[in-house]
Amino acid sequence: MQADSAQNRITAMRRRGIRFGTGRTRALLNALGSPDDRLKIIHVAGSNGKGSVCAYLSSVLMAAGRRVGVYTTPEVFCFEDQFSIDGKTSRDLCEKYLAAADEAAERLEDKPTAYERQTAAAFLMFAGERCEYAVIEACMGGLLDTTNAVNKKMLAAITSISLEHTEFLGKTLREIAENKAGIIKNCPAVISRCVPEEVRPVFYCRGARLSLAAEDIVSAGGGSYFTCGGRRYFTRMAGCMQPHNAAVAITCAQLLGIGAEDIAHGIAAAELSGRLQIIKSRGKEYVLDGAHNPESFIPLAGLLGENAGKTRTVVYGCLSDKNVDAVLKMLRGRVEKFIAVRAPSYRAMDFNKMFSACRAVFPECIAADSIPHALDMASGGIVAVCGSFTLLKEAKQWIEKEQ
Repeated sequence: MQADSAQNRITAMRRRGIRFGTGRTRALLNALGSPDDRLKIIHVAGSNGKGSVCAYLSSVLMAAGRRVGVYTTPEVFCFEDQFSIDGKTSRDLCEKYLAAADEAAERLEDKPTAYERQTAAAFLMFAGERCEYAVIEACMGGLLDTTNAVNKKMLAAITSISLEHTEFLGKTLREIAENKAGIIKNCPAVISRCVPEEVRPVFYCRGARLSLAAEDIVSAGGGSYFTCGGRRYFTRMAGCMQPHNAAVAITCAQLLGIGAEDIAHGIAAAELSGRLQIIKSRGKEYVLDGAHNPESFIPLAGLLGENAGKTRTVVYGCLSDKNVDAVLKMLRGRVEKFIAVRAPSYRAMDFNKMFSACRAVFPECIAADSIPHALDMASGGIVAVCGSFTLLKEAKQWIEKEQ
């Protein structure tokens, strides 16, 4: 990637922080010819499970022969991970549309942020490459998230509600639900059964319906079998929450008129990087998981609990705004070795603060000065790298090098 590339310019801009509101993004989209108006947009928000629901929906749409673009954040292994068309990414395509959005943004008086520029680039890419559908993941909240700047949507989905980003989204579940419900704008909507009953009326009053239930869940074959709406499905995506995420996508797909066989094929084929992703290498199972808040750690805690017969190591690092104490308590009793490492991000939590929190829960916790160093020290049959998506790229590179 050239030093003056649009990707590098936009990545460098992230240090300036975020600014809530949809006005700048709408102005930028207008300057680009309103590419969002040429797409059938499915907007997905929620505290956890957004990426999984986006993966299921895009897989189902592809199984039905639709051309679909997917925009998710943050990136996992490389910047262009955030932009895919029919399941594929392209650095060159990404650079082409980022450059166009970046150039248009510089002509505006109120300069869009990095996230606003890449969001506009996603819509421009999907429209320019003749996608029919665009599956869009909200970054934070919903009402004032830049992805909510679009003029019209075909469908909205809410995956879960929990206390997160309370300094921005609200101090209570209801306030957070109100914020995320802001993506429901003159369109049908589906809410997951993972949404707490106490806040479901926030969505019902906007016309949302409850998703079908995932029932009779059985773990097998590297994934799960489950029943939804009277039909048996299989998902290869690991974790106890995946059947419930799949049920949201199935309900959405039925509303879109997708056939039953295509839905089943799409659910079975769906994959997602960096969420309980298992890589087997040299006698170990490495688990790469971008879990970062307490609720998102439920699947990883479950997986570690199911492997109590193996020695389990966790490599952990997090960003400064995370509830580290609550996360660590979820892993208590499920780990033989705990290694703390600073997340490779300008937003990383102060290491001394994080290490102190880790030692309070895991007295034998040790410190590593880098992810490769941490993995060199890791032992046992299961090694989980978690706490932030920012850890996963270096971890994957180290594992591949060791294979």
